Amino acid sequence: MRYLDEYRDPELARRLLAELRATATRPWTIMEVCGGQTHTIVRQGIDELLPAGIRMIHGPGCPVCVTPLEMVDKAVAVAGRPGVIFTSYGDMLRVPGTTGDLLGVKARGGDVRVVYTPLEAVRIAAANPDKQVVFFAVGFETTAPANAMAVLHAARAGLTNFSMLVSHVLVPPAITAILDAPDNEVRAFLAAGHVCAVMGWTQYEPIAARYRVPIVVTGFEPLDLLEGILMAVRQLEEGRAEVENQYARAVRRDGNLEAQQAIRRVFRVTGRAWRGIGRIPESGLSLSTEFAGYDAETRFGTESLAVRENPECIAGEILRGTKLPTDCTAYRVRCTPRTPLGAPMVSAEGTCAAFHAAGRRPSTVEAS
Repeated sequence: MRYLDEYRDPELARRLLAELRATATRPWTIMEVCGGQTHTIVRQGIDELLPAGIRMIHGPGCPVCVTPLEMVDKAVAVAGRPGVIFTSYGDMLRVPGTTGDLLGVKARGGDVRVVYTPLEAVRIAAANPDKQVVFFAVGFETTAPANAMAVLHAARAGLTNFSMLVSHVLVPPAITAILDAPDNEVRAFLAAGHVCAVMGWTQYEPIAARYRVPIVVTGFEPLDLLEGILMAVRQLEEGRAEVENQYARAVRRDGNLEAQQAIRRVFRVTGRAWRGIGRIPESGLSLSTEFAGYDAETRFGTESLAVRENPECIAGEILRGTKLPTDCTAYRVRCTPRTPLGAPMVSAEGTCAAFHAAGRRPSTVEAS
């Protein structure tokens, strides 16, 4: 199959690995930002095949995982109200909040529905004028255009019973926060190809220049990632710090200008809390003044909630890349995909779920 099998060719993978071994002369630490990239790296064992000095750190690129606990708790509170149809992508239903999750609300009789596009939520609102329909808008820049279009469609249709609980986050400020951290060990980044397909890579150029850090826009197949790692190592070895595009078949420097225009109209940049990381200035999106009437937080008067993370979960350290899932004492014991303690074990893009699916054993087991 074109664009699939050709990017999984084992002979080409061996050649790229050989070139990596020939290129790397010293240890380097590289972070892949996207959870989808993490799953490919772990599932294919790429991190275990790299030269000994090349270490991959798995970044906070899982949108479900970084959705703040307070927003999950607000979603649970709104979804449980009478007269509300709460819609969301499937992964969000099992993300644990302080006292429960959306799946629990559904089990107790709440009208919680899985949708595959925010426009489906708009159609549900049009078909149920006597109900308040809420869509849980989470994700990075990748999902923002579709969510913006949903609001625009609702506005054109004159729907007054549709709103969004918005928890969008942005990648460049997160990279900056990682680089500013006192314990940062990352020397290069693999940027998420789908985010850059929307936004381009101009926002990364000042970061590469300021911090002297290579950033390579990378796809999601094994050969994409191996080539992206090789491009990053070449820059590091040569003392360069530039933005390069490995994902040329899908990404242009300026991105998708029409999608960006929709985002700028419907949303505004704001500070945002990231689960396990904390508040990062100008790292999120909220509804603009023009569309503030579609803000579910305002419509339902949700107040700041007292939130509490599970004390056994080290999701924050995993999302910051300072620990691996195998370092967690609950991993594969009390925390599994069926009984998750934290979001990284729930989402299809979560690092803990990736390790679990690949059969990675806890450090205590490996050491014994």
